[in-house]
Amino acid sequence: MSFVRETKLSVIGAGSVGSSLAYAALIRNSAQRVVLYDVNQAKAEAEVLDLAHGTPFTGASRISGGSDIELVADSDVVVITAGAKQEPGQTRLALAGTNARILEQLMPRLVALAPNAVFVLVTNPCDVLTVVAEGLVDLPPGRVFSSGTVLDSARLRWLIAEAAGIASQNVHALIVGEHGDSEFPLWSDATIGQTPLRDWTDEAGTRLFPRERLESLTDDVVHAAYKIIAGKGATNYAIGLSGARIVEAVLRNERAILPVSSVLHGYRGIDGIALSVPSIVGARGVERVVDVPMDDVEVALLHRSAEALGESLKLLQ
Repeated sequence: MSFVRETKLSVIGAGSVGSSLAYAALIRNSAQRVVLYDVNQAKAEAEVLDLAHGTPFTGASRISGGSDIELVADSDVVVITAGAKQEPGQTRLALAGTNARILEQLMPRLVALAPNAVFVLVTNPCDVLTVVAEGLVDLPPGRVFSSGTVLDSARLRWLIAEAAGIASQNVHALIVGEHGDSEFPLWSDATIGQTPLRDWTDEAGTRLFPRERLESLTDDVVHAAYKIIAGKGATNYAIGLSGARIVEAVLRNERAILPVSSVLHGYRGIDGIALSVPSIVGARGVERVVDVPMDDVEVALLHRSAEALGESLKLLQ
């Protein structure tokens, strides 16, 4: 008799983001086994116990965890959320040095324990840290990537849907570039259903998304995290859900197109920089980056974003 192999997700860091991601993964049945690891044993065990008490109301997923890193062994996906958190008014890039040093300690050990896993970074600045993490280990291309602008794109879709009065599932729009201040939307390719966003009208025939409205939406997305951090100290629920969504794309070999961040090589002239572009995500991680249409302004913005990340990387060398 043969049995279906159990899928295993390990979440590194039991802070607000890691715990929210584990919670989302349990509710969505993203993996059969979820492990929550943190160096703070009391914190990890308390979060695991709280999550475990809710599993009678979820699917068949099981939760375990603690401060023993050996718990990560043989994971299929490892999501790294551990690191210093972003403080009010602090940019993501300012966190780079501290969190790079944490990665230097974590990555080699994690890969030794789970050599076949796909590694997803959520810790900020996720683009810079993706380059750092990939350089610390010897893994095939695409096996290390970050959540990138998956959350930022969800924020944009929600804002557009609210403005248009339609379901967000019918909005097709992406944020690309840095997961940070230089990110930008691909307005040239954004649609509601099959209608180009710029042509969408209300019942009276008035276009709802003129240039000024698009600029306002961009600003709202770029500064969304700052507003949330100022009010409650951290962003956690939406990034937890978006992280679980990425995990599902890997574990189910969906080959879903998601704007995750991986180290690019020859993508519109960009080399050795990780930033978000539409990518096919499956069992091997990022299996291919997709060269989507961009107008001249968007190409220039993509290079500006790459330059900003390149400058941050230089500071770490």
